[in-house]
Amino acid sequence: MPVDLHPKGGNDFEPPSFMTGKRGTFLIIVGVILLLGFMFKPFVVINEGEVGILSTTGKFSQNPLYPGMHFYIPVIQRVIVVGTKVHLINYKGKEEAGSQSDRYGTIKTYPPIEVLDARGLPITVELSVGYRLNPNEAPFIIKTYGLNWEDKIVNPLVRDVVRNIIGQYKAEELPTKRAEIAKKIEVKVKQGLEQIPHRPVVFESFLLRNIILPARIRAQIERVQIAKQEAERAKYEVLKAKQEAEKRATIARGIAEAKIIEAKGRAQARLVEAKAEAQANQVISQSLTPELLKLKAIEVQREFNWALKQNPNVQLFLMPPQANPNLWLNLQNPRKVVASESQ
Repeated sequence: MPVDLHPKGGNDFEPPSFMTGKRGTFLIIVGVILLLGFMFKPFVVINEGEVGILSTTGKFSQNPLYPGMHFYIPVIQRVIVVGTKVHLINYKGKEEAGSQSDRYGTIKTYPPIEVLDARGLPITVELSVGYRLNPNEAPFIIKTYGLNWEDKIVNPLVRDVVRNIIGQYKAEELPTKRAEIAKKIEVKVKQGLEQIPHRPVVFESFLLRNIILPARIRAQIERVQIAKQEAERAKYEVLKAKQEAEKRATIARGIAEAKIIEAKGRAQARLVEAKAEAQANQVISQSLTPELLKLKAIEVQREFNWALKQNPNVQLFLMPPQANPNLWLNLQNPRKVVASESQ
């Protein structure tokens, strides 16, 4: 016999006891809230390097939301998260213009800045500017300028400053005054950002990458540089020749002075020798007494006598008293007398 599983008929589902009554109603409400929370996510996490702006029915709160977890009412409120890290704008070549260099959007690339110099010649300038959003003034800048505030504040300011400063110089002056120009642009950009109400943008860095001159100006500068190099080379050659001449003159003066010193030395030596000889002669002359002369005559006579004894035919050497010449007497020819000067 079949068993009737539904003796009372109708719906056979009976809810658990914990889902009935007030307790069940509460659990249902909690579940709905959790479901809605999962669907609408009524909280936001602000990371480091970011700031949040709370918007309630389209009105921005003046107080920014700093890093951390913040709750808001979905549908009625929303949170706009903007970055406060350092941003960079690069003004580069046209082939790179408009490309984003990083996935966070902190680096932007724009075409190089076209300016005119003091004479109206076209100049192209490539540079980079670093800046960041002031987190305390984030609500003001988003409310005033929108999310594309960089294109409304930084980009126009940089282009205007570059045009004004480059326009003060002639094209051929730009390469030699690059450092001066870069410093002026940096100062003016920084001052311009600081003069904006509430100072919403903070200046960080500036780099002047390149100044591209017209072709004819570059050719003219190149010719001038070549001429300067040739002048410097000629100046160097003249200086080198002058140094060589001075070197040769110095060597010649040294040789001449050495010869003079040597001659003076020889003359001095002769003078000293002559003085010594004169002094010796003076001493000798002072020592020649009559007795000494007689003694010397006796010695000479003795030598003659000895010579005659050894060789009777020898020629006699006569020295008469007070006679200047010495006389040689030839015994073989007594009439012939030979005169000789005293040595």
